[in-house]
Amino acid sequence: MATAMVTAQVQALAQADFSGIAARFADAGFGVSQPARGILQIAAPQRTAPMRLLLSVGVHGDETGPIEMLAQLLDETAAAPQRLALDLMVVVGNLDAIAQGRRFIDADMNRMFRAERGDLATAGEAARADQIMQATEQFFAGSPAEKWHLDLHTAIRPSHYPTFAIVPDLIADAGKQALCGWMAQAGIGAIVMNPTSAGTYSSWTATSFGTIGSTVELGRIGTLGQNDMALFAAPKAALQALLYQDAASAAAAPAASQPQVFRVAQQIIKLSDAFSMSFDRHTQNFTTLPRGAVIATDGATVYQVEHEEEAVIFPNPDVRIGQRAGLMVVRQE
Repeated sequence: MATAMVTAQVQALAQADFSGIAARFADAGFGVSQPARGILQIAAPQRTAPMRLLLSVGVHGDETGPIEMLAQLLDETAAAPQRLALDLMVVVGNLDAIAQGRRFIDADMNRMFRAERGDLATAGEAARADQIMQATEQFFAGSPAEKWHLDLHTAIRPSHYPTFAIVPDLIADAGKQALCGWMAQAGIGAIVMNPTSAGTYSSWTATSFGTIGSTVELGRIGTLGQNDMALFAAPKAALQALLYQDAASAAAAPAASQPQVFRVAQQIIKLSDAFSMSFDRHTQNFTTLPRGAVIATDGATVYQVEHEEEAVIFPNPDVRIGQRAGLMVVRQE
């Protein structure tokens, strides 16, 4: 880790130290709690907020750009805390993996937000996922406020759409419309509507609490302190407008274009050690294949393109048996 380039604010968030941020909001009269290390909840003082917003980063420990962006955003908001117009929860996910600059220690935490975890139940990340789920339930359960969850990531691979989002398809149409509007302001290039869950954090909150939410991929993974923060300017501005409930600011922000919408056509599940994909480690997300092309083989099981054209995202043959090794998506006109 290039600590010489890491600001004090970024270092504090990466180390789950909310003391400075918490003190400034508490001094301003907000209700502040830290139900577990790396989890901060801030409640609007003496009023009912119109929204409860959960922002999570670091569920994968090597995805550091969102940590830097959120650290800057929290520091700026805490400098004038009265601007915060909603109830906010911040989660810094896999603390041990962040400290070691690794994606995970034992297993992918973003497959553990579910009741049944199979062989993932014994992974070190499982206890941390339990902590996060318990705090999230306390934050969302029983609240009449509109509930949002943006789980901020960066992708391992390059992508034809440098920024994109996976949206649980079960979200109500009005919520999807609001979310797509926010995505456009944030400069998100593509949205994938996903009808199934792979145990991800954002899918769990949508299923359990009816959140309007998404897993948001904001470019590529990078070393803490060495991310080009200019690439995060649009999502940071859109998050700022959300935190302040500043509709005028959001409307005035330039949106280059509406995100291209895709829907999931197939989930590619690794069934055995014989699993092999037709993609190498240089394949970009949203690379397309024509109808009939072989996506992957797994013993007698052959995955093939079923539509005129399908694009792949998250191809990863190295996942555990039983886990998703990729998604095939089709463009929604």
